[in-house]
Amino acid sequence: MLARDRTAKADEKAARAEEKASKAEAKADEKAAKAEARAEAKAAKVQAKAAEEQRARPVPSLSARSRAEGWDEPEGDLAKYRSHWRSAVRFVLQRVIFKAVVRSAVTPKSVVARRVRTVRGPYVLVANHTSHVDAPMIALSLPWSQAKFLSTGVAADYFFNVWYRRFFVRWMFNAFPVDRGGSRKHSGTSRNLLRSGVPILVFPEGGRQKDGRMKDFKPGGAALAISVGVPVIPAAIVGGYEAMPKGRNWPAPGRPPVTVVFGDPMIADEGETAVEFSTRIHERVKDLYDDHYEEVLGGAAQGEEGPA
Repeated sequence: MLARDRTAKADEKAARAEEKASKAEAKADEKAAKAEARAEAKAAKVQAKAAEEQRARPVPSLSARSRAEGWDEPEGDLAKYRSHWRSAVRFVLQRVIFKAVVRSAVTPKSVVARRVRTVRGPYVLVANHTSHVDAPMIALSLPWSQAKFLSTGVAADYFFNVWYRRFFVRWMFNAFPVDRGGSRKHSGTSRNLLRSGVPILVFPEGGRQKDGRMKDFKPGGAALAISVGVPVIPAAIVGGYEAMPKGRNWPAPGRPPVTVVFGDPMIADEGETAVEFSTRIHERVKDLYDDHYEEVLGGAAQGEEGPA
């Protein structure tokens, strides 16, 4: 009888010990799970904070990849595009003489994103093409540090086949010839300019807008940026079509408003194709346009259809 009691007590004690051990194990598992959850939450918070800091951090130079590799020293005909004395003459022509002409015809304004001023060296400036006021407005609106050597592609068969037109666009816009109609005489000029440290202006719609609505972008500008490894500065011209639609030789009376909006520079993502990058650039330019449409035009232009 006594032995049975001792055995029962031992079994009871063992059961309590087992239950206690089970509770301790469960508590340890719960504690470990909470610690793991806290660690995951902390890691996610740190990652989110790092991503936010990365987006907000001032970038010393968004053309760092091309700067790291360096660019070619321009030679021959390319040397004029990075000529300092030519840029000094261009400053006077653009920002003193021509600026007065532009101000007499339109009411210009510019909005420049902070990071645009951090770009050094070559880049591709991509803009919608509203009218003949676009290139002058961009040249006058971009900060001089970035605009100093900016080169604009113009139709070779029109601007470069007559001496006075060639003289004007070269000295005023640091222009380079672009082939039309299947000719490849000047093929590779834009890429060579970028590799020589000369930023270029591209209108990827392929021509001026006929109805004031933005067309799809051709991927050439995006492909250039990817191939040379330089950033793209997106720009939206708002009011250019309303001021000087296709067919007019001079802006409409009343000094209509025209604003150029420069967005934060963009760099192609790893593995991003030229078509994908071009689509992303197009969306950014359209957003810049839509964001400033009402402010510039007050909804009075483009009929009832609204922003392009």
